[in-house]
Amino acid sequence: LKQTWTCLVFEIFGQLSSCAFSCSRMACRPASDELIFFVNGRKIIERCADPEELLLNYLRKRLRLTGTKYGCGIGGCGACTVMVSTYNPDSKKIRHFPANSCLLPLCSLYGAAVTTVEGVGNTKTKLHPIQKRLAKCHGSQCGFCTPGMVMSMYSLLRNYPEPTMEQISAALDGNLCRCTGYRPIIDSFSAFSPERCPLAGSGKCCLDQEGEKGKEREEDLAPEPKRGDGVNYSLLISIFFINEHL
Repeated sequence: LKQTWTCLVFEIFGQLSSCAFSCSRMACRPASDELIFFVNGRKIIERCADPEELLLNYLRKRLRLTGTKYGCGIGGCGACTVMVSTYNPDSKKIRHFPANSCLLPLCSLYGAAVTTVEGVGNTKTKLHPIQKRLAKCHGSQCGFCTPGMVMSMYSLLRNYPEPTMEQISAALDGNLCRCTGYRPIIDSFSAFSPERCPLAGSGKCCLDQEGEKGKEREEDLAPEPKRGDGVNYSLLISIFFINEHL
């Protein structure tokens, strides 16, 4: 029994010594109120950040990046999805993952990199292939869920450049769309899967080739007459109506 108590005392003493050593190390570190992280490649230094502020509010109100949408506010719709990138010193690899910015505390992002839909591509600079495919397959109607869809797919491609259809479907589990019924969205993203598109991973897409053929066919057609080219459209409509009812 005495030996047991002796071991217990030494164990408690060891824990207290370790705790005291950790506290002394923390006390030696200079105190800092700066929160440092990155948004779309831009270094952000926030002094005295509010620990209760969420990333979504900071992006929209402080940085004016309104492409990230506020939907449900409880992480259920995916309209606020962004990509967060962190560095793992053990594996020496960068991990990319989608996150609901409406639930993500701003202060949890120290040393992380955040990518929003503006950082992926926009009409002022250049659209990303994800955005182009989504537009060509009519995967966006009201457009409110589109930024979240783009960011979920972008995060997947950063980790898996040639994803399977199962991975694509799983990546969109947290994104809701009330307009398209999901089929056009899945069809547009299937262009990145070797299971559905033979050109996946080559930087090309059959949708682009179809667009070029369609453009050639349009150029072969005679141009339609324009208003003011001397054609009496009222007379033509009247003649068509009379001939149809003879």
